[in-house]
Amino acid sequence: MADVISKSSVFSPAISHHNHHSNVKKFPVQCSVTTKNQGKLAGFSSLRSSFGGVRTAVDQNRSFCSQKSRNSLSIHAKLGLTFNNAPKWWEKGLQPNMREVTSAEDLVDSLLKAGDKLVIVDFFSPGCGGCRALHPKLCQLAEMNPDIQFLQVNYEEHKSMCYSLNVHVLPFFRFYRGSEGRLCSFSCTNATIKKFKDALAKHGTDRCSIGPTKGLEEKELLALAANKDLSFTYTPKPAELETVPDLQEVSANVDTHAAAKESLSSSNKNPLSSPSTLKSSQESEEKSLATARR
Repeated sequence: MADVISKSSVFSPAISHHNHHSNVKKFPVQCSVTTKNQGKLAGFSSLRSSFGGVRTAVDQNRSFCSQKSRNSLSIHAKLGLTFNNAPKWWEKGLQPNMREVTSAEDLVDSLLKAGDKLVIVDFFSPGCGGCRALHPKLCQLAEMNPDIQFLQVNYEEHKSMCYSLNVHVLPFFRFYRGSEGRLCSFSCTNATIKKFKDALAKHGTDRCSIGPTKGLEEKELLALAANKDLSFTYTPKPAELETVPDLQEVSANVDTHAAAKESLSSSNKNPLSSPSTLKSSQESEEKSLATARR
């Protein structure tokens, strides 16, 4: 390694040797070398310092260090190469109607603010091969349906939240809309993308819902609030009290019931006349008519 470096003109120390290498040109490539074990070459690293531009040869057999610094010597230089951060696979091809959820509160607020718009929550993991294979098709579907909001939930960053929402398989999807709340939830892969398309065709049509936007279910909100790993607070809705009837209505109903009961008892006291009684009265009338004729 030292022989290779000694033949190159890339490395330059802080001290110069102009008398031997005054005609060497400067190069834009910059790096650093660290020597250990009594001046012998041990390795190199990228540190920041000035670059002299003078050629240097590192000898394996000869030490050019002082007695105090023989065990460690660093020749500092700059590394001129730069590396751009490549986008992650779940960040490629994103449409304006696709974004990543940052917290539980962000998820709840996004669902409540969506109104009657269809919202699809996509639970994924960076290490999930099925999620990665399905991502390009989701981007295409999002581009074809700009009125639908796609929310991405990174399972690795929000494991505790996913656990509270009972999400244990990936990739996983949930559809929400307006006052209807959750419409459906399922898991599908690139091979079963038809399941996703069928759900999109069924719930993707525009509609107006009556009532406020529901979002997550009550039990899910309570589970998120009870999770100590999340900074999410939720106040349960007060239970609806049963309406107490008016006292006047109660008294009127009591009077009506008492009157009906009294009429029933009076009818029982005066029963209808029996057939024998009617017959005797008829006979008495006939006798009175016969005596009148005589």
